[in-house]
Amino acid sequence: MKKAELIFSAILVPVDYLMLILAGLTAYAIRFSDLYQEAIREVVFALDFGAYMGLVWQLAILWVLLFALAGLYAIRPRGRAEEVAKVFLACSAGIMAVVIIIFLQRELFASRFIVLAAWILAIIFVSLGRIIVRSIQIRLLRRGVGVHKVALIGVNCSTTDLKKVFVRRPELGVEVTHEFGSGAGEDLRNITELAKARQIDEIIQGDSSLPRDESLALIDIAHEYHIDFRYAADLLATTATNISVNTLSGVPLVEIQRTKLDGWGRILKKVFDVLVSFIGSILLIPVFLIIALIIKLDSRGPVFVKLQRIGAAGKPFYTYKFRSMVPGADKMKQELMDRNERADGPLFKMKNDPRITRFGRFLRQNSLDELPQLLNVLKGEMSLVGPRPHEPGEVAQYQKHHKHLLEIKPGMTGMAQVSGRANLKFEDEVKLDVYYIENWSMKLDIIILLRTPIVVFSRTAAV
Repeated sequence: MKKAELIFSAILVPVDYLMLILAGLTAYAIRFSDLYQEAIREVVFALDFGAYMGLVWQLAILWVLLFALAGLYAIRPRGRAEEVAKVFLACSAGIMAVVIIIFLQRELFASRFIVLAAWILAIIFVSLGRIIVRSIQIRLLRRGVGVHKVALIGVNCSTTDLKKVFVRRPELGVEVTHEFGSGAGEDLRNITELAKARQIDEIIQGDSSLPRDESLALIDIAHEYHIDFRYAADLLATTATNISVNTLSGVPLVEIQRTKLDGWGRILKKVFDVLVSFIGSILLIPVFLIIALIIKLDSRGPVFVKLQRIGAAGKPFYTYKFRSMVPGADKMKQELMDRNERADGPLFKMKNDPRITRFGRFLRQNSLDELPQLLNVLKGEMSLVGPRPHEPGEVAQYQKHHKHLLEIKPGMTGMAQVSGRANLKFEDEVKLDVYYIENWSMKLDIIILLRTPIVVFSRTAAV
């Protein structure tokens, strides 16, 4: 999912809201204009402008919610005709809701003209606003901004038709940069290199007759290198739980969605992360100062440490923590590898780690050393909830199915942490985090956040 797609989809919400307000304001202005009263009908009733606009502000919110239910904020752009048709249906549903509200309140609205005019103007203004936004997006797509670079697989009529559609309809934001006849042999190696070098954003398999093993190999590449995968319908039997189907030029394409966090889920989670981490950072300033003072009194060295970790899509970043170890702890790690208590996987865990300071042990037992990661959340490198941050050395040892953990941003806490934490085997931890990735919801995030202090304070899973 390209950032440009998310940005333009998010922009549509305030644009629609403003267009609805403008429609209501224009309807009022027309009804009470001198031209209307002279040409059609004189105003014989009083309609307070302040009360009227107060109602418009509220109804506009209701209409935006109806727009969301109607699918008007889908991330992938659609054609203008389809866009206007959906706007017409959504505005019609909105005006019916207004009529029902008027009926249930047992009050006759002072002007039937305003209701009718607001409906027509809403369709016009909202459509116009969306056309302007989409036109800007298409102009940027033609310049290569936000375009999905695609490797098209197969040699048949479907792949030919798809390529023509992508060229003819730039609003789809797809550019076929590479074509391959199969998903095996030299073609597969080339596709892997392209994905590894980030030269493609998506693999589309247009030929449904490719052998099953080739199709599964393409899916493995998409998972390993965190790119999208779509294929022609009736392609293969798969256990994928998150799929979406779109039809282009009569060719049904099924997309395997790596996580429900694509699209609006990602926007919602980002807003939630920023708000909570910002408020939390301010409220915890006294705690930060107290911890910093004790760290300086307890042992020599800095208050904070920066540790390199691997984030979403394999991108490295530095996570911030309160120092809980003696200086030079990283260099001592190799000497302690033979005492690793997590030999079942790439993680290093040691119950009585001699590198940990006296106060550092307290910080780790209560997960207080991770509080500075709120800054990572504010910077967009981490999330409040997600898989734990991955060390570069650990990621280098990950098997293919382990790399599914890199689909989303790592979190300060996560499903594995509240379900057993250090007592879990690595494979069990992976299963829990993969479940979270594939079944994300805002409700699940809130549940994990609420369970985290319970687990921490019960001391069942000291780090």
